[in-house]
Amino acid sequence: MRSLYVKFAAVTIGIMLLSGVIAFFISNTYYQHSLKPQNDAKNTSIALEMASFIENNPDILINDYLTNMADVGYQLFLVDNDDNNRFFGAAFRENNLETAVIENVLGGEIYHGMLHFPQETFVTGFFANELKNSIGVPLTYQGENYALFIRPDIKLLFNEMHLLFGVLFALTIILSILFVLVGTNYLVKPISRLSHATKQLAKGDFHVDMLDTRRNDELGELSTSFSQMAKQIAENEQLRKEFVSNISHDIQSPLSNIKGYTNLLEEKEIAEKNKQQYISIIHEEIGRLSTMTEQLLLLASLEHEQHIVKKKWFNVSEQLKNLLKSYQWLIQEKEIMLSYSLPDLDIYADPSLLNTVWDNLLSNALKYNQLGGNIDIQLTYTDKKCSISFIDTGIGISEEEAKRIFDRFYRADVSRTRSVKGTGLGLSIVATIVELHDGIITARPVEASGTIFTVTLPLSNE
Repeated sequence: MRSLYVKFAAVTIGIMLLSGVIAFFISNTYYQHSLKPQNDAKNTSIALEMASFIENNPDILINDYLTNMADVGYQLFLVDNDDNNRFFGAAFRENNLETAVIENVLGGEIYHGMLHFPQETFVTGFFANELKNSIGVPLTYQGENYALFIRPDIKLLFNEMHLLFGVLFALTIILSILFVLVGTNYLVKPISRLSHATKQLAKGDFHVDMLDTRRNDELGELSTSFSQMAKQIAENEQLRKEFVSNISHDIQSPLSNIKGYTNLLEEKEIAEKNKQQYISIIHEEIGRLSTMTEQLLLLASLEHEQHIVKKKWFNVSEQLKNLLKSYQWLIQEKEIMLSYSLPDLDIYADPSLLNTVWDNLLSNALKYNQLGGNIDIQLTYTDKKCSISFIDTGIGISEEEAKRIFDRFYRADVSRTRSVKGTGLGLSIVATIVELHDGIITARPVEASGTIFTVTLPLSNE
C-alpha cells in the first residue's frame, strides 16, 4: 500500500508540474500575441510624449529632463548624428543595438524593438534588459536631431514585486507538495485499512469494525459496503455451520435408523408383523434421505442458475386446486378446516417451479399446524400483479425468525419443531424460485397464532 501512496503522490505532483508547464506555454502564447503588442504600443506612446515635450520646450536642459525620467523608472539611451551617446538610469545588460537601427531612427523612423524582440518565453521577452528590447523615436532639440531609446526599468519598478512573486511561487510549490502528501495519506489510508481488512477476511476473521464509515464520499460508501459484506459473511458462516450441523444430524439420524432396523431384520427369530414394521420404517427413512438430496440438488441448481425458467401462460387457480386435492387425505387426517378463495387467473410463469412453491408452503402449513387447525388460501390480483397468501394457525414464528426464515442456511427454533421432521431447505428453495420470477415473498406472524406467507408475482413477462 505504500507503493500506492507513493504512486498517488507522484502522479498528483506530476500533474501539478505538467499543468504548470502547459499553463506557462499558454500564457506565453497569450503574451506574444496580445500583451506584447500592447506593451510596445504603450511604451511607444510614452516615448513620443517625451520627444514631443522636449521639442515643445527647447529651453529645458535635455540631460536634466532625461535624468528625471530615469529616476521615475525608465532606462534611456540618447544618441545624435555625430554618434555621441549617453545612458540615463540603470545600465543595460547588453548594448546590442545595430548602427542601422540608430541611423533609421535619426532619419525619422520609429523603432519597435519590444514588438520585434525574438519570440522566446515571455520571461525573457518582457524582462530582457537589452538595448535592442526598447522603443526608439526621433527627437529634435535646439535644431539638432537625436535618437531616443527607452524601456521601463523593470528592476526599479517591480523589485519588491519580484521578491513577493518569488516567495509566493516557492510557498505555492512547497505547500502544494505538503498538501498533496497529506491529502494522499487521507485518501489512501482507508484503502490501506480495507486491504488489511481483506486479509483478515481471508484468514477467517470477520471483525472489521475499525473501518471508517463516517466519510461522506465514495471511500466512505466503500467502507460501509465492506463492513456490511463482512457482517453478512460472518452471518453466512455462522448459518453455514448451523446448516452443516443440522444436515449432518438429519442425515445421520435416518442412516442410524436404517442401520439399526437392518440389523434387527437379520435376526432369525423375528415376527412377521415386526418385520413389516421395520421395513416400513426403513422405507420412510430412505424417503427422507431422497427428499433431502433432491432439495439440495434443486437449491444448488437454482443458486447457480442452471435451472432454466420455462415460462408459459397457465391457470394458477387450477394449479392450486389440484394441489389441494392431492393433500386431501392429510387434511382430513389432521382434521384441518380448509378454506380458500381462488378466482380464475392466468399468469406467465414456470408452472413446475411454482408448483414447488405452493407444495412447500402448503406442506409447511399442514406440518406445523395443530390438530383441528385452520388453513386459508387467498388469491387476489390487479392489472399488473397477483398475491397468493397461505394463512395457518400453526406454531407460528417470531419477528426475528420472520426476517431470516428465507436465509439459505437458516432453521427456525428447533425446540418448537423437534417433533416435526424436515430438512430446513424448503423455504430457501421457495424464496429462490420467487426471486427468479421477479416476485416477492414475505412471512409474518399472526397475532393469535400461526403464520401468513404471501407470494407476490407479476402477471406477465414485461
